[in-house]
Amino acid sequence: MISYRQRAKIVKSIKYVDKVIPEKNWEQKVKDVKKYKVDIFAIGDDWKGKFDFLQKYCEVVYLPRMKNISTTKLKKSLTNFISIPKEDIMNAFKILEALRKDLG
Repeated sequence: MISYRQRAKIVKSIKYVDKVIPEKNWEQKVKDVKKYKVDIFAIGDDWKGKFDFLQKYCEVVYLPRMKNISTTKLKKSLTNFISIPKEDIMNAFKILEALRKDLG
């Protein structure tokens, strides 16, 4: 739904993220941690324990998943949103901007 490039840009915009490393294969992790001098490797806690082998090279942090966030629902919403004609979306943004100005 969201391209790698877009996802990487989103993650890179987080102030605590210095580098986003594309994953081409599972085996590259140790090599990348060493090559890029990674201090902290962070991943969702649904992967808890799967990356403990990296603790030899850097700190591994398992981030808690967002409660009440459903990837399935998000994908469905995005699919519905993408199906809306571009002109309708642009008109909606124009209306929202006009309302913001009226309220502001």
